[in-house]
Amino acid sequence: MCGICGELTFTGQPADVGAIAAMNETLAPRGPDGSGVVARGRVALGHRRLKILDLSERAEQPMVDPALGLAIAFNGCIYNFRELRADLEAKGYSFFSGGDTEIILKAYHAWGPSCVERFHGMFAFAIHERETGRVVLARDRFGIKPLYIARTNDRLRFASTLPALVAAGGVDTGVDPVALHHYMSFHAVVPAPRTILKGVAKLPPATVRVIEPDGRETDTVYWRLDFSRGAREEAMSDVDWQDRVLAALRKAVERRLVADVPVGVLLSGGVDSSVIVALLAEAGQSGLKTFSVGFESVNGMEGDEFVYSDIVAKRFGTDHTRIFVPSNEMLAALPGVITAQSEPMVSYDNVGFYLLSQEVAKHVTVVQSGQGADEVFAGYHWYPPLSGANDPVGDYARVFFDRTHDRLLEQLNPDYWTPADESRAFVEAHMAMAGADDPVDKALRLDSTVMLVDDPVKRVDNMTMAFGLEARVPFLDHELVELAAKIPPRHKVEGGGKKVLKDVARKLLPAEIIDRKKGYFPVPALKYVEGPVLEMVRDTLTSRAARDRGLFRQDYIDGLLGDPKAAITPLGGSELWQAATLELWLQAQAA
Repeated sequence: MCGICGELTFTGQPADVGAIAAMNETLAPRGPDGSGVVARGRVALGHRRLKILDLSERAEQPMVDPALGLAIAFNGCIYNFRELRADLEAKGYSFFSGGDTEIILKAYHAWGPSCVERFHGMFAFAIHERETGRVVLARDRFGIKPLYIARTNDRLRFASTLPALVAAGGVDTGVDPVALHHYMSFHAVVPAPRTILKGVAKLPPATVRVIEPDGRETDTVYWRLDFSRGAREEAMSDVDWQDRVLAALRKAVERRLVADVPVGVLLSGGVDSSVIVALLAEAGQSGLKTFSVGFESVNGMEGDEFVYSDIVAKRFGTDHTRIFVPSNEMLAALPGVITAQSEPMVSYDNVGFYLLSQEVAKHVTVVQSGQGADEVFAGYHWYPPLSGANDPVGDYARVFFDRTHDRLLEQLNPDYWTPADESRAFVEAHMAMAGADDPVDKALRLDSTVMLVDDPVKRVDNMTMAFGLEARVPFLDHELVELAAKIPPRHKVEGGGKKVLKDVARKLLPAEIIDRKKGYFPVPALKYVEGPVLEMVRDTLTSRAARDRGLFRQDYIDGLLGDPKAAITPLGGSELWQAATLELWLQAQAA
């Protein structure tokens, strides 16, 4: 829901309303239903609105409460806003609107920055205190809603997307070598606070940042995922865990129905999205709209999984839409896909989500989606081998990393080298933190709080919001995730992974959905870089802009272009597509 932006100066100079306007214009696809700016001297807030809760103008943003002396720009949805409203009314607060934005203002006034601990939802917001001049930024526990920051000595700007900050001007668009190391090694994951650009950072998830008028900052991390468990959890049976997971899933799906507009489902036909459909049907949702996407087959690789989504749609009587994308349409969409990315993302899924969202937005404004289940319930193939691992960092890196540090130094020009293996050092430090002792738990914590945030979650937000479509992810309900963290790894990794969730699914779904081979959005025309895609990639990597930037050694690029299918990462990605995606993004967003 929506896009936000703002500026605060530290010199007493008025905020640049022109910069707010430029950012708001760039954010327009995220909020096609309205825009607004509130400027108070050295602080200005901007907002683009997507109407989902309280469709009236009473809920317009930025929202100002003169009595409390607070103003807010908010992106997201607080699913328990009605319960919070009742609590606040009992404390004597009255309300002028019917949505969740005003709830945040009153909750902040009542409980201060710790109000975020009471929120069930996805959110990024900025609150300005009139009396103190203080600005408070906050982001939800899993970073489902983004918040980018560009700071100088004189001012700070923030926005829902990185390109919005670039549009406002004054941003160092040089490539950060450490972030580049992560992009090239950690499978395109660049952990917060870094981004690929030197001049832009991102607020980490589960963080509240208080910024004083003189520029001093204080960060508070208000939530951490804890995998420690006691004898009671260790002794619980498979059936006990199934019952608890099913109850938590029902609650998570129910919470995400809060809307004053219809809610649909992105249905891949896999276990995760199919469980969501089953639970919505169980809850009595009739006429539920579901959507699936498929692509042309290439080199014998199937481009769709309609057979599975059709089974689920028929079983639960949904109003189902198949979206088939010929390869020529996929190619035509690639510039839009790149433009929609707040940061360069290498996954082939991007184009799938982009084209799916384009069509789905014609039918509904809100959808539920199955992202997060693999990272929470151990669905990826690298989890089972980690059971009992003596070297979890090395074992994880061998499977997940796209290349070693030494190999990367052979591919990058020296100007972009880092002396240390930054990506491995990050993983090692994260796995060494307290609260996760088992190797599988260490990997799950890393993936659910870092990789998930800066790959699947970011991808879904960017691609859906490119068309003013809000995606909600029940598998990232924080109470469900906290429960899953208490489940001993053996209940997850048996049978190839995600055992407890599959056992729950057997109570809801046909066996052929559960026992199928794990699938993704297959995009064969991108996996096999050839034909028009190869020509586009060649033009990009041999362009004057790419040569002037000089990220990669020329012999590396020549080798990739000479044999496009030869260099494949451990996760099955194309090194050529990875390099081209980065350069395409830089030319579009940071030129």
